[in-house]
Amino acid sequence: MAQDVFILGGYQSDFSRNWAREGLEIFDLFEHTLNTGLSDTGLDAKDIDAAHVGNFTAELFCNQGHLGGFFGEANPALSGVPAGRHEAACASSSIAMLAATAEIEAGRYDTVAVMGIEMMRNVPGDQAAQFIGGPAMWAGRECEDIKYPWPHMFSNLGSEYARRYGLKYQHLASISEINYANAKCNPNAQTRNWAFTDKSFTQDDEANPVIDGMVRRSDCGQVSDGAAVVFLASEKGARKYADNHGLKLEDIARIKGWGHSTAPLGYESKLKEARRSNSPYIFPHVRKAITDAYGRADIDGPFALDAIETHDCFTTTEYMAIDHFGITAPGESWKAIEEGTIAMEGKLPVNPSGGLIGLGHPVGATGARMVLDAAKQVTGKANAYQVPKAKNVGTLNIGGSATTTVSFVIGT
Repeated sequence: MAQDVFILGGYQSDFSRNWAREGLEIFDLFEHTLNTGLSDTGLDAKDIDAAHVGNFTAELFCNQGHLGGFFGEANPALSGVPAGRHEAACASSSIAMLAATAEIEAGRYDTVAVMGIEMMRNVPGDQAAQFIGGPAMWAGRECEDIKYPWPHMFSNLGSEYARRYGLKYQHLASISEINYANAKCNPNAQTRNWAFTDKSFTQDDEANPVIDGMVRRSDCGQVSDGAAVVFLASEKGARKYADNHGLKLEDIARIKGWGHSTAPLGYESKLKEARRSNSPYIFPHVRKAITDAYGRADIDGPFALDAIETHDCFTTTEYMAIDHFGITAPGESWKAIEEGTIAMEGKLPVNPSGGLIGLGHPVGATGARMVLDAAKQVTGKANAYQVPKAKNVGTLNIGGSATTTVSFVIGT
């Protein structure tokens, strides 16, 4: 990092809420999250020098664009503050985060707000599937006659693992079972009160029906409403905050490293690139984003981390993340599952929050939420899902079929 970027705090909405059913709109979600975040962090809106919002598809779900203007509407003290919106499908708020960190590193601003937000439960499920399908794929060229585009696409990812290395469904089922169990400890998780049977994580077609290919119901991330706001600061801004709140600078979480890669839009284009390179990784560019984050954080690999918050829009995505983080050799993610490495009590817990499967996946909010959860972990504020003595946490957020990839290392 050119200079340290600190994380002063933030707030995540309850992902179990259905805001439309409550008669509320996306602005209500934005306003609630922003102002609760300011209050919980002990910041005055006048302290905010700039603001960014990550959102994927509010135009389709809510007929609303130009979301940067919501900052001044939600809090009059932010009227006139420079603000803008960023879009990169599921990685939208990670891109907003990168823009904010660049501004801080450049010395433009000392305290910057980053909001991630999506409202997705205000339309029927089939319509939601189409709204989040084509726009993040190559429109008109991928999944044209597919009812559920993303389960289909990530079933194909599982098929690529099966072709190259072999893949057993029981390992995918274990991933979802871990994430749902972790979510029960998270008071903001969409599925925290869901009940399961001994057949819920099996290939029983009635208890766990097929959605597409090898992807079954329990393998899918959730369609969610939600938002997360994170407040970033320069060292100057963090020192001021620490002085005002009786803290030491080393008590405040910081972004130690980051990685960012963007691959061709089409899924098949990515696979062709990987095959041409003879890479053992399904997505070499994802591996590069992670190792770039390791390098910038000056750590030598995954076991310098104490936990990981990773993208698990489907169990196959987390299966990919396990070997791409380097927890196992390529194609051997199953070992980390069977050995209990990624479980909450394991050597390297993955998704202690519950992840996208257990906690929920309001698309544009996910990147910011991951960073916020990582910051909670390294400052000992994750409460019931706290990983003991966590000092470094990695994140991996992907947009589309891993077109946009962003990884962070958060620590103290």
